[in-house]
Amino acid sequence: METIQLPALQPGKKIYFASDNHLGAPDLASSRPREKQFVKWLSDIQADCQVLILVGDLFDFWFEYKTVVPKGFVRVLGKLAEMADQGIDIHYFVGNHDLWMFGYFEEELGIPVYHETRLFICGETRFFVAHGDGLGPGDRGFKLMKKVFTNKVCQWLFRWFHPDLGVRLAQHLSVNNKIISGEADTRFLGEDKEWLILYAKRKLEEAHYDYFIFGHRHLPLQLQLKENSDYVNLGDWIVYLTYAVYDGSSLSLESLPEGRKSLISN
Repeated sequence: METIQLPALQPGKKIYFASDNHLGAPDLASSRPREKQFVKWLSDIQADCQVLILVGDLFDFWFEYKTVVPKGFVRVLGKLAEMADQGIDIHYFVGNHDLWMFGYFEEELGIPVYHETRLFICGETRFFVAHGDGLGPGDRGFKLMKKVFTNKVCQWLFRWFHPDLGVRLAQHLSVNNKIISGEADTRFLGEDKEWLILYAKRKLEEAHYDYFIFGHRHLPLQLQLKENSDYVNLGDWIVYLTYAVYDGSSLSLESLPEGRKSLISN
């Protein structure tokens, strides 16, 4: 696993984490209020944000052709470009909906994109970060599907679809599979059945991590796995409007006032 050493936090500065906006679902028009809400939040944190880590599924579908990217999302892309130009250190993890990123964020926005887990170190604090899809003992169906999605031949074949057809087909499959709001994503199964928690506990047997930061599950969770080690799932920007913030001494899971108040913690 690659390690990324972050600069020490400046006085009054923070690290922010967010995931699972699914912009574009169920369609561009109805997701636009969520986009504006997220952009407003980015503006609100801009003054004290030193590092922003987006942990996947910002978009409900994203596929980069050689000269074409999906239509829309100009507000959030413009805000991220502004923040990056300002000197805010932004990192992007692909999720299971936007994993077909092949250089656009790096070239146009100067934002590095990660397809695998990463260890971020800030001072003495160690953050294990990943979107979460395909990790742990469960999620077998998606693990098989991801092998298809990441297969170079399959990606090459998909590029031969005209973008109008390819994007429309992918959006139809995403929304009709209820991936962004399935009932399984809204129930806490218990520590012994939550496969990402089981995965984190197994990783703790190999090395110490202060925080495990995941998306994907859509259910905001902050649980202590052992002394000085927390599991955090970031929830979503569809129902809960949640994010995590690290101030140099501790990390907390927060929610906008409009979000559903159902954070699980111990």
